[in-house]
Amino acid sequence: MLGKVFMLSALVAGLSASGALASQSAGAAREANQAAGSQSEGILLAQAGDVEIFYDGNGNRVIIDAYTGEIIAVQPPRRVRPMNRPALRRALRAQELDREERYYLDDPEDMERLRRRKLGDYRLLPPPVDEYDYPDAAREPSIDEFPPAPRRRTLPELREQPPRVVDREPVEREPLDEPAGPSAPGETIVVDPVAPPPMNFTAREDVAGIQVLMDRTGASPGVIDGKFGSNVDKAFDAYRETTGTSLRSTDSAGIKAALAATGGDPFTTYTITAADAAGPFVASVPADYSKKAQLENLSYTSVLEMLAEKFHMDEGYLKALNPEANFSRPGTIIRVANVGAPVTKKVQRIVADKGRKQVRAYDEEGELVAAYPATIGSTETPSPTGTHAVSRVAFNPNYTYNPKVNFKQGQNDKILTIPPGPNGPVGSIWIALDKPTYGIHGTPDPSKIGKTESHGCVRLTNWDAQELAKLVSVGVMVEFVE
Repeated sequence: MLGKVFMLSALVAGLSASGALASQSAGAAREANQAAGSQSEGILLAQAGDVEIFYDGNGNRVIIDAYTGEIIAVQPPRRVRPMNRPALRRALRAQELDREERYYLDDPEDMERLRRRKLGDYRLLPPPVDEYDYPDAAREPSIDEFPPAPRRRTLPELREQPPRVVDREPVEREPLDEPAGPSAPGETIVVDPVAPPPMNFTAREDVAGIQVLMDRTGASPGVIDGKFGSNVDKAFDAYRETTGTSLRSTDSAGIKAALAATGGDPFTTYTITAADAAGPFVASVPADYSKKAQLENLSYTSVLEMLAEKFHMDEGYLKALNPEANFSRPGTIIRVANVGAPVTKKVQRIVADKGRKQVRAYDEEGELVAAYPATIGSTETPSPTGTHAVSRVAFNPNYTYNPKVNFKQGQNDKILTIPPGPNGPVGSIWIALDKPTYGIHGTPDPSKIGKTESHGCVRLTNWDAQELAKLVSVGVMVEFVE
């Protein structure tokens, strides 16, 4: 019994000594207190230095008697519970929410308190106000500042320059000239042509120059409007075939040289004559065939329309080239396309290409003489197929409407005779074929050639149809290809 008491005393004394020497935890202090209590009760304990403490490979604390070498106790390591950081953040957040105050957004005082609180909680201080965008050269840079960027150059001489002073000559005010009196009847009014202004429909003068070049050589682009399109592409192909030269739209030097060789500048000036202004003109062209038949002539509606067809131009483009011109006043000088003379070589064969929407005319040797953009038939009223022959040619013809033979227009179910004129259904030319009711003719809407459909015939611009009519004769073969 005495041995057990002694061993227990030694164990308690050893724990007290290890706590005093290591001072590692509050548990050791508690053990020392317990040892002191035991002494007061008369139990003998081992003195400091009578035990030795070791740690094995598993982290266990092994207490050994220093004299006997016996193991007094083995204490497993204390497990420290890891900190649960998400739970801690949630707890802190809950505390913050519990102490938040209520703020009313419509109360200015509450909003001011909220702003001060946010600035205090998050240290959101407003940036300092600096009216200068360059550093003060007299101030020494702080060690906390970044060094200047490499290759950065300052221009102190610019800062030291004196302010610029602009000297202006005094303005001399002079009286205005006397207003000019009204022009006498018949007096020539000269309006200087102006360069074409920028237009929102992408018309370009260089493109118009290309169209003029194509028109001069028999490769018609249709209306000259200063815009690229399928008709210009077809004209380029025909130009290469007729001239044997491979010209590109981006070859400015080549286009300029070709224009100089075929007639000079693409634009020229024209003076409106009294005959131009005299007409005759019609106020408007009705769409209904029965109303067309009541007119004496389907002539032009304005001098602008007449001159646009005369120079193979789109009406809008001609107007844009001369924005200040009065087309109804004789003597007005306007800027127009310099289209040149028409083709004169005789044609022996015509090909109406439905797929390309183009009419090509060949001479007796099979060489391409001229090419024109065309509207050839439609799905509802297709054009003829195979090969046919020219039966007759009529200039400025009237048009006989027969709904039983042709198409039906509107509510018109009777035969009508529509008067001649460039605004008639067949324009100013009719090249009849040996197939009844079919032929090659002009149009009242030249800007739509190659872009719309026809009632089975071959439709050209009035000027292209007039040129072709002078090149063909009765018996010339017309072949329709797909």
